[in-house]
Amino acid sequence: MMSRVLTISLCAALFWAPRPAFAQTSAPVQTPAPQEPRPTKQLERDFLKNMLRDQKAIWMSPIGLRTDDLWWFGSLSGATAALLATDRQTGDAIAAKYPELVEPSLKIGDVFSGESIIATVGSFYLIGRATKNERAIETGLLGGEALLNAGIVLSAFKGIMQRARPDAGEERGDFFVGGASFPSGHAGHIWAIATVVASEYHDRKLVPIVAYGIAGVASLSRFTAQKHYLSDILVGSAIGFGIGRYVYRVHHLDGTVGGGGTGKWPLISPQVNRATRSYRISLNWIY
Repeated sequence: MMSRVLTISLCAALFWAPRPAFAQTSAPVQTPAPQEPRPTKQLERDFLKNMLRDQKAIWMSPIGLRTDDLWWFGSLSGATAALLATDRQTGDAIAAKYPELVEPSLKIGDVFSGESIIATVGSFYLIGRATKNERAIETGLLGGEALLNAGIVLSAFKGIMQRARPDAGEERGDFFVGGASFPSGHAGHIWAIATVVASEYHDRKLVPIVAYGIAGVASLSRFTAQKHYLSDILVGSAIGFGIGRYVYRVHHLDGTVGGGGTGKWPLISPQVNRATRSYRISLNWIY
């Protein structure tokens, strides 16, 4: 049986101060320059306060829709309605024609589980603190903020809609029957952090491609795993993307963290062991 292990390797630099030489009594004493405050310190201090403000803004957002918002809101609503009308057909078709996709799709879901996403966010923050990289610190803070906000919204919708999953038998796809299919939590969480990472590192052309690519693959794997319908994934992805974009645009410290620290970015490398029929994904920050 193939096992999937997600490992996160943290490479942090250690700094040693040189031993001071004994100075002569006549030598002037140099006063160390005062350290500049970290720009992200306020984000740490106001984290919970920002969370409360975010939740108020998120739940009040339909009231503040502008004319410019009607196009994308209408498009999303139309696409969701079309998928809802065909969910049972597409879900039954993927189950009947491609049952072999279930196992690998479940493994992908395990690799990009909530624990892995939380570990990634924590890695950005901890490595940022260790290397004084303000951009990485902000990515960790805003990523955590987006994840928590998305989790609250997704849980509320799941509790209200109570949709049965595609593998629930006769009740599959039905709403208000005690299920937890709508919207997709996997999709919502990974799109929230992917949007923050892509926004923070928008000057690195490959980072948004990789971030959104991983989010897309992980989200669609929930459909081929027969755990969610396409409408569940679309709405969950839209919630995660919208919250991630909102958190970044409102709380990003513009002009203070854009090129802070070393400016390095994560390297993702798959590692395959044919002898044990296993693989792992290694996520490394090189400084």
